[in-house]
Amino acid sequence: MNLAGAATAALGISFLGGCATMARTVGETEALMQRDREWSSAAAEGRDLERIVAYWSDDATIYPSGSPVVRGKTSIREYVRQSLAVPGCQIRWRPEQAAVSNDATLGYTTGENTVTIPGPDGKLTHISGRYTTSWRRENGGDWRCVVDIWNSGP
Repeated sequence: MNLAGAATAALGISFLGGCATMARTVGETEALMQRDREWSSAAAEGRDLERIVAYWSDDATIYPSGSPVVRGKTSIREYVRQSLAVPGCQIRWRPEQAAVSNDATLGYTTGENTVTIPGPDGKLTHISGRYTTSWRRENGGDWRCVVDIWNSGP
């Protein structure tokens, strides 16, 4: 094979490898979006504390809107337990965008959320906002949220 043929072959192999990486990344991005949708469904149901908390990594940090930072799964579990105990409290979110690193070990999702809580008069109030979650693929292959932040507002 001459030099031009070798260069063409190398370029073709490189292109095919890039296509395989892109296809894997697209598939992983959709898998991450689905994981976030499943989590939202579990949270909106608000019945299974352990199912909800299972989506966070053990070392996760959450940044609730208007509240102190919560670090670690034990503290997050307590935060969620207290939230679920508030009559009428509910959170829903809808992922709109996701991205995954080329090696499919890190990713993020963003979207809109709505938190429902009792207002000062006892009537339920709906607060709309936005969120961003950072995800890491754990050793077992599952995506776990490592940083979770949300806010209120348009």
